[in-house]
Amino acid sequence: RNFEGRQGAGGRTHLVSPAMAAAAAVAGHFVDVREWL
Repeated sequence: RNFEGRQGAGGRTHLVSPAMAAAAAVAGHFVDVREWL
């Protein structure tokens, strides 16, 4: 399940909170979630 290259060449995984995921989905990129609270 967790092996190198699982998400394709050069793929990266970011572990974020639900609030961060929602803010990033709305903004279209990673943002400082504290500015959205």
